[in-house]
Amino acid sequence: MASKFDKAHWLAFLLPAALLGGAYGSQYIGGLFPCEMCWWQRYPHFAAVAIALVAFGVSNAGFRKTLVALSALATATSGLIGGFHAGVEYGYWEGLTACTATISGSGDDLLKSIMNAPLVRCDVAPWTLFGISLAGYNFLLSFGGAMLILAMIWRSKKI
Repeated sequence: MASKFDKAHWLAFLLPAALLGGAYGSQYIGGLFPCEMCWWQRYPHFAAVAIALVAFGVSNAGFRKTLVALSALATATSGLIGGFHAGVEYGYWEGLTACTATISGSGDDLLKSIMNAPLVRCDVAPWTLFGISLAGYNFLLSFGGAMLILAMIWRSKKI
C-alpha cells in the first residue's frame, strides 16, 4: 500500500501534467488560443512536472520530500497566476494591455499570417463552464491541489 507521501508525490506529478494536457488539448483540439497570461500559467506547471520527475529518482528521503514540496509550490504559483488572470477576465482589476497572436510563415506569407492571426485578449474569457473560466479552473485546481499535496506531505510520518 502506498504511503501518504507516495500519493502526494504522484499527485504532484500528475496534477500539473493533466492541467498542461488540458491546456494543450483546448488549444489544439478546441481551438482556444492562449493569451499571454495563459502562457504564464503553463510555465510553473512545466517546472512542477520536471521537479516531480526528478524526485522519483532521488533516494534521500528528506531531499525527495523537499522536491515534492517545491513541485507543489510551482503548481500553486500557476494557480495564483490563474487567479489573477480570472480576476482580469471578470473585470475585478485591470490586467495587461498587451494581446497575443500566433503567426507563422516567411516572406510574403508572413505579412498575410500577421494580418490573419487570431488576436487573443487576456481580459476576455474565451470559454466558461458554470460561469468559471479556464483561468478560474486553473486557480481552483492548481492552488487547491497544491495545498492538498502540502498537507499530505505534512501529515506523512515517514517516507
